[in-house]
Amino acid sequence: MTYRFTEQVAIVTGAASGIGRAIAQRLYAEGAALMLVDRSDEGLQALLTHFDDAHRVAIRVTDIADDNQIEQMVEATLERYGRLDLLCNNAGVASNRNIATEQDPEDWQRVLQVNLLGVVNGTKYAARHMVAAGGGAIVNTASIAGIRSGAGGNAYSASKAAVLNFTQTAACDLGQYNVRVNAVCPGLIETGMTQPFFDKAREKGVVDRLGARCELLRYGRAEEVASAVAFLGSDDASFITGQALAIDGGNTASLNMPGMKV
Repeated sequence: MTYRFTEQVAIVTGAASGIGRAIAQRLYAEGAALMLVDRSDEGLQALLTHFDDAHRVAIRVTDIADDNQIEQMVEATLERYGRLDLLCNNAGVASNRNIATEQDPEDWQRVLQVNLLGVVNGTKYAARHMVAAGGGAIVNTASIAGIRSGAGGNAYSASKAAVLNFTQTAACDLGQYNVRVNAVCPGLIETGMTQPFFDKAREKGVVDRLGARCELLRYGRAEEVASAVAFLGSDDASFITGQALAIDGGNTASLNMPGMKV
């Protein structure tokens, strides 16, 4: 294991489970001090038991849909550690899967508030400090649903497509200040959000078919996304900004035919 984040500080939102949990564990293993953020205090408390250095890990219950709470999250990180080097805008929620004629405005507002504005506002407050400090990195968790249809509901897909565009525009805004902004686009990963699909597939005895449309013929693991986040957030990616990295087993590289997905 390399230690690319020694003496660096990272915020990870949506850290209590799934991809966020894997990101937190990977960054910690590489030497980072962490501010772990989630709506679930129970989940954060459980995550704390996986770290043996209490001085390098702090938790904060935060609703990413609330702009004021995001600002306080960044301020609390700076108060505790005195610096902020990496922001992982990972928190997100799923939308319903209603067809276009049956869209729910409240569902759209909820999903956009968390998935898009949570990223926008997290970037706003973190980047202000990074600009003043002379640099930093931001990695946004988007989705292959933001690249093509078939991987999420309408509101979810639209929110992730917007995250990809904001990643590019923010990278253009902040590049002159040595602040890099990139995104990862996970494919099918077993997390709390996707668990119903996996549970249904296991009930039907077809879990081995999940990921069959990926060129690697399998679904992915949260740790594989965390590895990409660690790369993009580190100096190994020092000349990379404004990019979206699909971590999907080749799914978006192929033609997804109607009716082929499980």
